[in-house]
Amino acid sequence: MDVDWLRELGLSFAGTTEQIQWGCNLVFKVTPLEPAPVCLSFKASPENFAELTERQNIIPAPYMARAQWVALQTRDALTRDELSRLLRESYELVFAKLPRKTQEMISGGRTGAARAGNKKMPISKLRRKKALKKKAAKEKRAGGR
Repeated sequence: MDVDWLRELGLSFAGTTEQIQWGCNLVFKVTPLEPAPVCLSFKASPENFAELTERQNIIPAPYMARAQWVALQTRDALTRDELSRLLRESYELVFAKLPRKTQEMISGGRTGAARAGNKKMPISKLRRKKALKKKAAKEKRAGGR
């Protein structure tokens, strides 16, 4: 089997196209099965996913439908107000799934409650405080020898 023979065979099927995908793989596709063009995609709550995908020009997002992402096929599929509300909800859904440290970094470099009381302390201060404690412990060990 050689590449020329494979290309000839692959392209002999009606409606087939070829392309190089994922870097170096020769892929043959049946043109009508290509995903529809998408204008914008975003995550939706389970309730909104079901409701939105029943509307015209809104489809389950290619490759992400199992995670309840929807895709708008046209710019006017939703009003500005609806889109604004749904994008805010999408952000909150995605943000809630991020690791706690990433959430803290995005939220302005704050950590959870500091050990001394309920005040929040910036990460840089916590690091500096921890570094000073380590240095003091190291000096204490070195001085005790």
